Amino acid sequence: MLKNFHFEHNEIGTDEAGRGCLAGPVTAAAVILPKNFKNSILNDSKKLSEKNRDFLKPIIETTSVSFGVFHIEPTKIDEINILNASILAMHKSIDLLTTNTTYIIVDGNKFKNYKDYTHQCIIKGDSKYMSIAAASVLAKTYRDEYMNKIHLEFPMYNWKKNKGYPTKEHREAIRKYGITKYHRKSFRQLPEQLKLDIL
Repeated sequence: MLKNFHFEHNEIGTDEAGRGCLAGPVTAAAVILPKNFKNSILNDSKKLSEKNRDFLKPIIETTSVSFGVFHIEPTKIDEINILNASILAMHKSIDLLTTNTTYIIVDGNKFKNYKDYTHQCIIKGDSKYMSIAAASVLAKTYRDEYMNKIHLEFPMYNWKKNKGYPTKEHREAIRKYGITKYHRKSFRQLPEQLKLDIL
């Protein structure tokens, strides 16, 4: 079972989803759980079925002390790169919290200072600590909802299924139809794609 990671205050757990996608936003969530929070299903969102993620989402939303979710769009990802966009999404999700908690635990090994808060990066934190796992579930479910919505606009890419990840089907659709406003132009959309210097 995952652990809580409490200091003098309830910590903020934060994580992102969609970093490796060819299309759609990178989405981050920040969650503060109550000190007595327990859940036997909660884990890294990648280890959960879609059914369990959807089951956990309202539980996290209703029992958390506070939570925030934020999307960074592809144009911004192209402008500042995916790592900076992921960190920006996490900062923006923390902005949405209503709390005086100033201790952040982050999934992964990269983060930038947020205000005067203390932060700690934790490799595979989403499979170790509940607040990060909860953030991973919200980031994933909110991003999936976003991709389901834009799927209706461009059904030929089947984002409802692949969520913008570089599946064979997604890449075949890009080869056939080209890219959309939701694709990340700074990403290699096709394996053989070449970058040309245009004078």
